[in-house]
Amino acid sequence: MVEEYERKLDETATWAVATVCFALLAISLLVEHIIHLVGKWLERKRKPALVKALEKVKEELMLLGFISLLLTILQDPISGMCISKKVAFTWRPCSGPPKGKVAFMTAYAIHQLHIFIFVLAICHVLSCIITLALGTFKMRKWKLWENETKTIEHQYFNDPERFRFARDTSFGRRHLHFWSKSPVTLWIVCFFRQFFGSVTKVDYMALRHGFIIAHLAPENETRFDFQKYIHRSLEEDFKVIVGISPVIWFSAVLFLLSNTSGWYSYLWLPFISLIIILLVGTKLQMIITKMGIQIQERGDVVKGTPVVQPDDDLFWFGRPRFILFLIQFVLFQYAFKSVRNCFHSKIEDIVIRLSMG
Repeated sequence: MVEEYERKLDETATWAVATVCFALLAISLLVEHIIHLVGKWLERKRKPALVKALEKVKEELMLLGFISLLLTILQDPISGMCISKKVAFTWRPCSGPPKGKVAFMTAYAIHQLHIFIFVLAICHVLSCIITLALGTFKMRKWKLWENETKTIEHQYFNDPERFRFARDTSFGRRHLHFWSKSPVTLWIVCFFRQFFGSVTKVDYMALRHGFIIAHLAPENETRFDFQKYIHRSLEEDFKVIVGISPVIWFSAVLFLLSNTSGWYSYLWLPFISLIIILLVGTKLQMIITKMGIQIQERGDVVKGTPVVQPDDDLFWFGRPRFILFLIQFVLFQYAFKSVRNCFHSKIEDIVIRLSMG
């Protein structure tokens, strides 16, 4: 069968051009209207952090549009560049394409790259939204704990004039043990603790009390809603992780570079994200335990509720936001799980990628 001649725009039926333009405009305006309605709804709900996060998403969409424009404009110059066959058939992701093509990148390959970048960014935004939803759902339990701090029973059992040994407090009984004296055993225990109640009621109450003592007057403890403050902080962090920084985009370039036949990156790359998120979970558990150790170091006897003192030095490199960056990196890497390639021909490959994700 003879292939159809590649018709130009002036040789195409006007009804076909008008139909495609109408569909593109309708979809674009619908998406813009939905984003506008979501923004108005967030403003009515008084969610300024989420409004900023939505603006961040709009910026990412604008960046995608600019990338799309560049790929479209530079498609012919890029596909017109020629390289030797020897260079062209090195570092390929799949070993099956027919030989003989020496274009630097074909027009079809540029088109696939175009789709890849778009899907990658959309999946990253969706994964961040799902993470925010899961975090919000989990914090519903914390609301019950917050309401408990307003009861007479809680105030009675947390008498500020009561003296106790640090290890005899509920926070001390959870964190001050023989294993907390050794860095090795501390890492091991904290590693497994992240799988069983990452934030317990004891830890929540201790962190709440420490925050109030550090930033508010003690008499405001029953009136302050710590759970609502944490929820707002989650929304503030969401506008950070939903964005794609230059460093994160650079990691995408490295991923494309490693997607080479013989490197088996589809097997070991998912484990990097898994190791990072397990280290982050372990580190956060260690930070809470170390705050308990600091309480005992200040004195064996405490008055009232133990006062934890969060400090930037407890985090890696003294930078708490570095952990936030690692979470953002993992979420972005998870977006790669949606990308299909020739490595997905076997069922075990798909199982490894999805299970690690």
